[in-house]
Amino acid sequence: MKPIDPRNADILVGINDELKPRAEARVSVFDSVVQGGDAVWEGLRVYKGRIAAFEPHLERLMNSAKALAFADVPSADDVKEAVFRTLEANGMRDEVHIRLTLTRGEKVTSGMNPRFNQSGCTLIVLAEWKPPVYSDDGIRVVSAATRRNTPECLDSKIHHNNLLNNILASIEANVAGVDAAIMLDVNGFVSETNDTNLFLIRGDSVQTPHADSCLPGLTRRMILDICAREGIPAEERNLSLTELYTSDEVFTTGTMGELTPVLEADGRRIGDGVGPMTRRLQGLHREHAYETGSPLPF
Repeated sequence: MKPIDPRNADILVGINDELKPRAEARVSVFDSVVQGGDAVWEGLRVYKGRIAAFEPHLERLMNSAKALAFADVPSADDVKEAVFRTLEANGMRDEVHIRLTLTRGEKVTSGMNPRFNQSGCTLIVLAEWKPPVYSDDGIRVVSAATRRNTPECLDSKIHHNNLLNNILASIEANVAGVDAAIMLDVNGFVSETNDTNLFLIRGDSVQTPHADSCLPGLTRRMILDICAREGIPAEERNLSLTELYTSDEVFTTGTMGELTPVLEADGRRIGDGVGPMTRRLQGLHREHAYETGSPLPF
């Protein structure tokens, strides 16, 4: 685990229309995120005065809130302003991760029923100085016994805060002494890791699981778009663990992890280490993130 940046000790956190010092940043015990993990979220990354894929992240936040029938949702412009206000107050313009959370809001009494929510949503903007969670040099993974949720039970296209499924897989990785866990879908196909999407490289082809059980991640989408632009063959299809073990290269994608090579899976060494296609796509992704993000207004 990378050390915590000491600058984060004094950050200001945005909660609705207020900025609170870290030690005072609180939500009510009646808030839905406390009562039942009833919230949606986005992870944002700031590169050199730009927020990567800001508009698509906001769109997914709003779509997730709509799918969960949130009421009195703040507008995308209001959310955007709250993010800008928090970043400016903290003097943050680069190497920053933002955890943007929208809860169903405070309840009038404890309980599960959304009818108890009568005050509108709670918006939390938590921005920290934070490097990518994984090293460019690669990670080791194991396959988890915990399966990724199927759309029949909980649609992964809702970017929700109820993350116990992923946390259980993360515990399996911790027990195994590795960096992350590969989660399979209910049919035994590779879905994603507990916190990132997965890509395999076989020959000159880039392959990734269908976005059925896995999150249709925005960094994942960036890589598919970059491959299309650069003429790199890429496809979405069902992938087995055997195909992952025998791939030439494997990497993960995510806002917090960017592109991270996978060196070993379930004790099997992947290819010859960090491969040339992974390195190429790492560079192309960073160029894309630096150049196309939404500029900060300060």
